Amino acid sequence: MDFRPTRFEVLPPVVKNLMIINGLFFLAMIILGKQGIDISEHLALYHWSSDKFRIWQLVTHMFMHGGNPADPEGGFMHLFSNMFALWMFGSILENMFGAKRFLTFYILCGIGASVFYLGFLSYDFYTLKNAIAHFNANPTYKEYCSFLSQNYSSTSNLQDPFFQLKAAWEYDPNNILFINQAKANIHDYYQIVTSNPIVGASGAVFGLLFAFGYLFPNTIIQIYFFFPIKAKYFVALYAAIELYFGFKNGAGDNVAHTAHLGGMLIAFIILKIWNKNNRKNFY
Repeated sequence: MDFRPTRFEVLPPVVKNLMIINGLFFLAMIILGKQGIDISEHLALYHWSSDKFRIWQLVTHMFMHGGNPADPEGGFMHLFSNMFALWMFGSILENMFGAKRFLTFYILCGIGASVFYLGFLSYDFYTLKNAIAHFNANPTYKEYCSFLSQNYSSTSNLQDPFFQLKAAWEYDPNNILFINQAKANIHDYYQIVTSNPIVGASGAVFGLLFAFGYLFPNTIIQIYFFFPIKAKYFVALYAAIELYFGFKNGAGDNVAHTAHLGGMLIAFIILKIWNKNNRKNFY
C-alpha cells in the first residue's frame, strides 16, 4: 500500500477528537445518570429484534463506555483501555492513511463489527429459544440441569434464584411449584439476555489492531513493557483468544468477543479492497 504521510504527529487530529468525544460521552453518562437520565437507553446498541433498537445506535454505541452510571469505575477502565489502544495504534495508522481515510476506516470497522455481532446474536438467541422450548415441553429436574449446563451464563443477575431452585428441586422433583418457577426463571433469563445492549469502541479498536499487525507485521510490541512479540503474532494470538471465548461463552456473556472478531474481519476486507484499488491506480 502506498500511503505516505507528509509528517508524523504523536496525536493526530482524528485520534485526538475521537478521544475527546468518547470522554465527553462518558462524562455525560455520569452527570445525566445522577439526574436519573440514562443515555445508554438511546445510544447503546440493542439487538435489532428489540423495541429499543434504533439505526443510529450502530454508530453511537462506539462512543459509550460503561452502561451503569452508578458504577463509573468499571466504565472508566473500559474507556481507558480502548482509548489507549486507539492512541497507540490509531496514531500510527492515521499518520499513514491520512485523516479522512483513517476516520472512514475506524467508523466502518465499528459499524461492521456491530452488524457482525448482532448477526451472531441472532443465531445465539435462536439456539436459546429452541432450548427453552425443549425444556417447556419436558420440564423436569434433569432437563433443568441440562439447560443450566448448556445455555446459562453466570453473568446474568438471576444466578442465585436459578441455583437456589436447583438445590431445592433436587429433593422434590415432582413439585409443580418448582416446575412453574423454573419456567418463569428461564423466561426472565431470556428477556434479560435479549435486551442487553452493547457499548464501546472495541470493535473499531480491534480493526485498528488488525490493521497495525497487517501493515507492520514485524514491528515489536512490548507486552506489559517487558515481553517482546512481533505484531503479526500478537494479532494472531489475540484473534485466537477472541475466537475461543466467542464460541465458548453463551448469549449471556457480557463481553462481545464476536464483535472484536468482526472488527478484525472488516479491517481485513477494507485493506484488501484499498490495496487492490491502489494497484489498479498504479498500473
